[in-house]
Amino acid sequence: MAALDDAVEAFVEGVTPLVEALAAAVEGVRSDRLRADVVVEAFNLACAFVDADGLHTDPELWALAATFGHRMDTEIGRSQPADIRDSGLLTGRKAWLDEPSALLGVLADADAREGGTRGLLYARLGSQVGHVVAALDLVPSRTELLAVDRFRTTVHQALSGSREKVGAPAGGPPPGGWPAAAVGTVATGDAATAAATAAEKERPPPRPIEELLAKLDALLGLEAVKREVRLVANLLRVEQIRRERDLPVLEQSRHLVFTGNPGTGKTTVARLLAEIYRTLGVVSRGHLVETDRSGLVAGFVGQTAPRVVAAFDRADEGVLLVDEAYSLARGGESDFGREAIDTIVKLVEDRRDRLVVILAGYPDEMAGLVSANPGMKSRFPRTIHFPDYDDDELLAILQSLGEKGRYHLDDGARAAARAFFAAQPRDRGFGNGRLARNLFESAVAHQASRLVEVESPTDEQLTTLTASDITGPAGQEGRA
Repeated sequence: MAALDDAVEAFVEGVTPLVEALAAAVEGVRSDRLRADVVVEAFNLACAFVDADGLHTDPELWALAATFGHRMDTEIGRSQPADIRDSGLLTGRKAWLDEPSALLGVLADADAREGGTRGLLYARLGSQVGHVVAALDLVPSRTELLAVDRFRTTVHQALSGSREKVGAPAGGPPPGGWPAAAVGTVATGDAATAAATAAEKERPPPRPIEELLAKLDALLGLEAVKREVRLVANLLRVEQIRRERDLPVLEQSRHLVFTGNPGTGKTTVARLLAEIYRTLGVVSRGHLVETDRSGLVAGFVGQTAPRVVAAFDRADEGVLLVDEAYSLARGGESDFGREAIDTIVKLVEDRRDRLVVILAGYPDEMAGLVSANPGMKSRFPRTIHFPDYDDDELLAILQSLGEKGRYHLDDGARAAARAFFAAQPRDRGFGNGRLARNLFESAVAHQASRLVEVESPTDEQLTTLTASDITGPAGQEGRA
């Protein structure tokens, strides 16, 4: 109960000055009412999070009554949980998470006009209310965690909409960057601090969670993947709140399985996830170490286990990504890949508080790997699937690669590229982002061959890719 009271107090104390500063420039606004309006905003938000899963449990309702009974002139402070349920006060409240409130609209418009991070502060403090509501239960439900994600999405859509109205960029960090004081919380551990070397002490501080989630959202496609990663982040924050309050926490494995074809962003997401784990205090370094079968399996007796241990040592207090992990389960009885699997299973248990392991590979083969050892499934309970990019997403990737190199595709090039992507079979090993990169590099090479015949090419010619340049990487021309 006290946790919700603290979260609401932080919301009110953080948002009220923002509203007061904006209202000071508007005639006829009663500043003495603004704080009460922010309290109502917090109340609406808390009620929406309580209603998210439709359960309206006693702990949630007791906390709601205790938190707002002394802040609002209502009967809620003198109400029992049964009274609140019977009143219908919470019926349909969860819909409030999907529409920006009037107060959020004011903050978003001010950010769009003047710059600033008012909306981001509102998002962080509001999300904290949702995390606390979820933390009232020993095991937060997926629906409760999704509710925090829905709220955060609504806020960011409102901020983007306001920026579009005034012609400001719709994405990326706010002017001046992402100030940690406005958008994130950082947790560290005494053991990590004591063990830090001089080099580690020079590492930059953990980046705010909102900045990391914004980078995640900026990735092309992968909507289901982004949702799952945000759920992981929300669950970690809820567990953090319960520990801070000396409440019991049901320990859950943080290790993951990533499935999908090459080039679908698995490494990029793993790197962001490592930073998220660092920001939320799961690991102290937050670095990503990549390896595969060749880095883990030796050809002689007694050499495989030490290789696996060495990889875990390099990833200590960070994330270990094992690419094409399914290859560990291949081979006969004499193959040392099985020894690597057994060692991984032991180490993920022994070092569960020191690092996170992600196993990546093709979907069917990864299912076989998880079944290869009795302890594997319980230690890697969550799988995140990375789907293939569709033709529009591949074209967007191609164009973004061009923009970085100051190239642009004309209409004919875009049509040719789309046709090329559509002609590629979406079978095992489909290249996805790598295919788009290969096509871009091939197009640049063909453009260079074309322009070498031009005596004095213009800047426009040097930066334009045409349909004749989109012939596909070597060995794939016939597939377009």
